[in-house]
Amino acid sequence: MANFMFYRKTNILLCVFTMLFLGYGIAGASTSLINKKDKTLTIKGHNITMVLSYGGSARITSLLVNGRKVISSVDGIFTSVNVGGKTYSSLQLKAAPALIKTKNGFEINGIRYGGANLTITEDWIFTTTGKAVKWRIERKFSEVTKVEETYAPVFNFDSINTWEGAYQGYGGLAWFYLFNEKLCTYGVHTRSSSFWDSKTGNGLNITVEAPGQKVAMKYTRTGDDRLYCGISVSDKDMTFRLDSGTNRRRFIRNSTNVWAPFERSAAKESQTITLSYFDFNEKYGRGKFVGINGGQVSAVLNTIARIGVIDSLHFGGNSWHTPYGPICLHEQYIAQLGLGINDPEYLKGYKSCLDFYRDHAIKPDGRVFSRWAYTDEDMMPGQGNKDGFYEAQWGILMDSNPDFVTNVAELYDMTGDKAWVKKQQPTCEQALNWIIDRDTNGNGLVEMMTDLQSQHKSSDWIDIIWASYENAFVNAKLYHALVNWAAIERQLGNDSKANGYEKFAARLKVSFNKPTSEGGFWDEEKKCYVHWIDKDKTVHGRNMVTPVNFMAIAYGICDNNDRRKLILDGIETQMEQEKLFFWPLAMTTYAPGEGKASQYPFPSYENGDLFLSWGSVAVKAYAEYKPELAVKYVKNVLNQYSKDGLAFQRYSRVKQDGQGDDILSGNSLSIVGLYHAIYGINPLYNRFYLNPHITPELAGTALKCNFRGQRLTIKLDNNRYSVSNEKFKIVSGKDFGFNAKINQLNYFEGNNTQSSLQAITEGPLTLIIKKPGNRQREWVQNISKISGNTISYVAGQLTPDVIYKLIVNGKIIKTLKSSAKGDVSFNTDCSSVSQTILLSDEN
Repeated sequence: MANFMFYRKTNILLCVFTMLFLGYGIAGASTSLINKKDKTLTIKGHNITMVLSYGGSARITSLLVNGRKVISSVDGIFTSVNVGGKTYSSLQLKAAPALIKTKNGFEINGIRYGGANLTITEDWIFTTTGKAVKWRIERKFSEVTKVEETYAPVFNFDSINTWEGAYQGYGGLAWFYLFNEKLCTYGVHTRSSSFWDSKTGNGLNITVEAPGQKVAMKYTRTGDDRLYCGISVSDKDMTFRLDSGTNRRRFIRNSTNVWAPFERSAAKESQTITLSYFDFNEKYGRGKFVGINGGQVSAVLNTIARIGVIDSLHFGGNSWHTPYGPICLHEQYIAQLGLGINDPEYLKGYKSCLDFYRDHAIKPDGRVFSRWAYTDEDMMPGQGNKDGFYEAQWGILMDSNPDFVTNVAELYDMTGDKAWVKKQQPTCEQALNWIIDRDTNGNGLVEMMTDLQSQHKSSDWIDIIWASYENAFVNAKLYHALVNWAAIERQLGNDSKANGYEKFAARLKVSFNKPTSEGGFWDEEKKCYVHWIDKDKTVHGRNMVTPVNFMAIAYGICDNNDRRKLILDGIETQMEQEKLFFWPLAMTTYAPGEGKASQYPFPSYENGDLFLSWGSVAVKAYAEYKPELAVKYVKNVLNQYSKDGLAFQRYSRVKQDGQGDDILSGNSLSIVGLYHAIYGINPLYNRFYLNPHITPELAGTALKCNFRGQRLTIKLDNNRYSVSNEKFKIVSGKDFGFNAKINQLNYFEGNNTQSSLQAITEGPLTLIIKKPGNRQREWVQNISKISGNTISYVAGQLTPDVIYKLIVNGKIIKTLKSSAKGDVSFNTDCSSVSQTILLSDEN
């Protein structure tokens, strides 16, 4: 045995000696391998392997991600500069660089390339840390240089189909499905890009650290159908080349020159590129779906929902892919898209976007510009600013004012960032006050900028229908914004303003619900809310305009159950008759003269076609009344997705085929509505509120959701719902709120904004709510194991100044008197894994 061990050790030493003799080295626990003969360096990290060539060039010729080769070419990854139409790169060096082994990795020093009058000098430093490979590029230009393009580095993936897309650091998406011809190029301002492939589950995250510098990335489908990703670092934000008289176009065709030239100094610059692997299904998986196609749900929310994010400060509903590329600030559902996307980066990015809109898209008097676009062709003459925001040629679309406020309010609910919303407070007040002041006759309904349809100007999202004077569409949106914002004013300690907004909202609601004969919007004959009433009292849009009627129900303006039934049943009857897969903008035609001439004969475009962007509000309108109908249309949209990818602006009424090349992120909103109104996912500023309206076929669904840095599991069964994180869980048969910190769990009864039960404990805890209420409250306390610990409770929202019995497992333990606020405090022990606790003020 001793001889065998000696022989084995000797052979190992001989192998190592041979490798060293041949020019190979082992470093960092076998994380790298040098081949001095071929001048290559193989670097291995967690599921990342790259091969670097450092002879007469400096380049990465191979990149494997989780064992799958994604780059395998001589020009795989390199650095480059284009000056005066000439490209210089690390593919062709002035002299061979030197490879140096360092304590933590390797350096390639003396990478020099350029022309006769310009030399770019670089050092590349590679280290493997944890689960990542870090690549630091130190770079210096020999003189101040105006560059056409500069990339450090460029990634040339083997195929445009190597990855399905790349999520941006601000929550957007470069979706390569939309790179539908060679030389499509998309440029954005981002410091990270997460490439993914749902088929393999592989993901590659590329993050850039460049202190004091700006970072941008460009994606191109090359002439040979590869995918090119170039990283640019500059002193200022990269700008875009002039195109059709503007410099705002992010996506271009038949060209790779998306960025405008800029100047690079001769000072040394440095950036670190971090490459790491992620499991796509683990990071973006949504759980278990029952009764509905979960793969389709995930695909829609992971792609279509994001394509309205044009760049880091430009979020909207229209795709970056379209030639026009508009953002409609008069869309109230952009924040709500974040509920379905469920990516913290989207929420963070949209906060920055809304800050940008606050500072650049709002006039001093509080008027919110309605649009932004790549080009100015849709602009009302003279009604725009240098940042690209403008009033649309069709009219002053006044819903942009309440919609800005709604998006701020709903984003605040999702993030709970009170410091951020406080900075938005003055602007939101100004935006609301501007439109509230349009109520010149004091009836609670704000008036548009036009008085009569004959003026041929629009005032809302349906922009070529001539809605004038008192517009139900805009007033419904205003009501929603006022209710949401009043609650925030109260949270910020401004009860006076909260009261003012609530009073105006109440007055608006009363007038809205009056019959048209009394100046309201309810049409007794047509059994629906009308679109608008002109100043001369003529009534228009009596054709069951679905967004108006859905908003009236979903936003709580219509709380008359008989009216709700008339509207929703009436719509569904006609939907069945026409066999439509989705709700149209209007069930019947607008009257002659109420819209642009091109909208006739019915159905045509905004006069009767199917726009999926109103799916969320429609699903919510049906959810409490007949959730099975809401689910039916969600399934219809998913079925349509399986046929055509929902890659259209709208669907025709006659053939129900896709129309328009402007793909809308709003095509996902029915699926967002599924999450919001059917599954009941409602992130709120101080809790996660669960309010399901599931149908029996959906029972057994178990969703994964991100919430304030936690990964929650939401389980939905018939009359039994639960929310849990890794430590705490609440189970209830009714709607409830959940909030958890390190050692604290809070239960909120129903949609109460104040905690009904707080538990403080170091161990795992499950609360099963048996009987909510303020006079009797019963729950089961489950722990993982018996211990000597105690659980400290505060029960709130009880009847104030009342004696309560504390009963544990049927035994009266003590009596407690509630405080003037209705709170009682007590401890329970952990002597049993399950205990039933009852607080009762009854004998």
